[in-house]
Amino acid sequence: MILSVASGKGGTGKTTVATNIALSIGNAQFLDCDVEEPNANIFLQATIKKHENVSIAIPEIDTERCDYCGKCAEFCAYNALAVVRSKILVFPELCHSCGGCQLVCPQNAIKWKQRVIGSIDYGQIKGIDVYQGMLNIGESQAVPVIK
Repeated sequence: MILSVASGKGGTGKTTVATNIALSIGNAQFLDCDVEEPNANIFLQATIKKHENVSIAIPEIDTERCDYCGKCAEFCAYNALAVVRSKILVFPELCHSCGGCQLVCPQNAIKWKQRVIGSIDYGQIKGIDVYQGMLNIGESQAVPVIK
């Protein structure tokens, strides 16, 4: 059986209800997907056994190959790239890792590097597997951590 406690106004008690259900049934898997402020483990107090970083790909420009044509910046719907004179500015916080800039680059000057945006912790207590995601402070893209 899958039981989800989701959505609703902040402060209504979703975490309290969800943690108490998990503690009541015992053998469960608890996923705290409130990555902006995960706090289920405050109640569960699981011992964290594994910590894993979550990263996304962001463009890295090969300046030897780039001819500053601007096609990458034109393509980017999030304005994560800007061509200024003979320089390309990359705004990593705006990039959604779609890969479009690399596809339209005629010089094949775009490669990828990883940028850590959060983490996932795993722990256990009383037969409950606890997973909690945590978005790094200042990051806006919660979905890659939740996935």
